[in-house]
Amino acid sequence: MIEFFEAFRDVPLIRYAFYAGIVSSLTFGVVGSFVVTRRIGYIAAAIAHSILGGIGASFYLARTYGWESWCTPMLGAVIAALLSAAVIGWVSLMAKEREDTIIGAIWAFGMAVGLLFIHYTPGKAVNLESFIFGNILLTSKGDVIATVILGAIVLTLIALFYHKLVAVCFDEEFARLRGVSSKAYYLLLLGITAISMVLLVRLAGIILSLALIVLPAATASKFSRRLWVIMLIAVGLSIFYNVGGLVVSYQMELPTGPLIVVVGSVFYGLSFLLTRRKS
Repeated sequence: MIEFFEAFRDVPLIRYAFYAGIVSSLTFGVVGSFVVTRRIGYIAAAIAHSILGGIGASFYLARTYGWESWCTPMLGAVIAALLSAAVIGWVSLMAKEREDTIIGAIWAFGMAVGLLFIHYTPGKAVNLESFIFGNILLTSKGDVIATVILGAIVLTLIALFYHKLVAVCFDEEFARLRGVSSKAYYLLLLGITAISMVLLVRLAGIILSLALIVLPAATASKFSRRLWVIMLIAVGLSIFYNVGGLVVSYQMELPTGPLIVVVGSVFYGLSFLLTRRKS
């Protein structure tokens, strides 16, 4: 533990990873509660995988046209995530296409397009490992700032439209009868989820990102039925997983993202057993 605090004091990357983990946990806990309540986990997973398309396109465009100063992987990820959320929402709502079909199509298309862009990207080979498996220790000061900005946007939107989002999550038909545009707020929820998945990719990577947005909220939902209580518990668990995982992974020289997911899964399993035993 002492070694970690010494590294926290002396190594900027450790501090950036710590700050990013705490700030992003606020977003993960709140948005994850909506994702679990509305049961759109697989949509979140499809969005996360489609992000690779935006990341690959950003590398290709930046190196081909000299746009390195502004065409960053984070920007490409945000654009790809929002486009994927919009397509999934529009097709499932307007075109009446089966949701599982469009989810699978977006999932595969995003990954394939990203790999093609990266294949044709000039210059040195792009290292995809940190994007696929995550590495919070590569977090820069710019990543922390981007995390704060994106997190603030998400939480502000939720604060402004909280009651309407809750209505859409719990009883979409009732919300529609009360004059709430359920389709518009469902699309807003998908957009909020998309931005959150971009934050998750830096922490846990594309493959593990779904676990980090679902596990804290799923565990919290075992102990309360009130959404605001679930959010508070989920935020606390997310902070505990991220900070605890960072400390332990540094001490034991283990990959941070997978360790956080393992800890979260163990706690979810324990919560499942405890609540079953009480019932």
